[in-house]
Amino acid sequence: MESFNEYHIDPKQFPFLDSFQEKWQVLRDEFTHFIQQASQEELTFAYDVLGPKSKTIKTKVNSKYSAFGILFQGLFIEEYIQLHQIEYPHNKPNDASEKALALREKYFPNLARVIEKVTLVRDNLIRNVYFGTFHPGLDIKLHVNYNPHMNRGYLGLIVPEGDVAMKICHDQFYWHEGEFMVLDHSYPHCPHNYTNYDRTVLVVDFFKPDQPREESLRFEQELVTQRMQDNPYSLGVFGKSDKAQVEDFIKYGLAHQLEWDKVL
Repeated sequence: MESFNEYHIDPKQFPFLDSFQEKWQVLRDEFTHFIQQASQEELTFAYDVLGPKSKTIKTKVNSKYSAFGILFQGLFIEEYIQLHQIEYPHNKPNDASEKALALREKYFPNLARVIEKVTLVRDNLIRNVYFGTFHPGLDIKLHVNYNPHMNRGYLGLIVPEGDVAMKICHDQFYWHEGEFMVLDHSYPHCPHNYTNYDRTVLVVDFFKPDQPREESLRFEQELVTQRMQDNPYSLGVFGKSDKAQVEDFIKYGLAHQLEWDKVL
């Protein structure tokens, strides 16, 4: 039986995730249809405009991580672009917003409907929804995602066999297709993909249900304001606070040392 703790959380605690999980094959098919059928212009737009960018999270080698999505900070991407008036090198905010809406309606209607269904029932509990792909050889350096008000759910869509995993504290967890992995990313972690194939999940960030909603919203607004000032292309997902501190490396190393001591 799988064990859970303060940073690896039982998905069954969050029944609203069932709406995504029940449709996982449909959502996977929307993703693969987009990757295979979209024009080069649409693909470039998705990864350049609809994907959160980080200036602080680094990889150990030249392998890539790519992402794009349709919901950020509780808003569909076209609304988020308009709200923050994000300016892109080749797209004005109005143009980018219109293109984002058209792309969402064309390729991701089922994903949008699931988000709307959950939001209607759970009052904006869902904050970010995006596809994240680890390309072969990816090895991301130790970092944190400073979101103590949120948990991050990963729904496995395309998961190759082999060593593609998340190391967090002294544990290593593996994704599985059609299943959620829920983590508290406030703890130091470093994922990798040592296979020869892409791994794609649907990332679903959501407020911790046991925390007062007003406090979570206020904290999110302050955090996102700072992140957007530092880097508007982060879409409020990543920020300077994601950089691992000395104490994180100490905590991470100590956890591993304790685990090694048990083995020895």
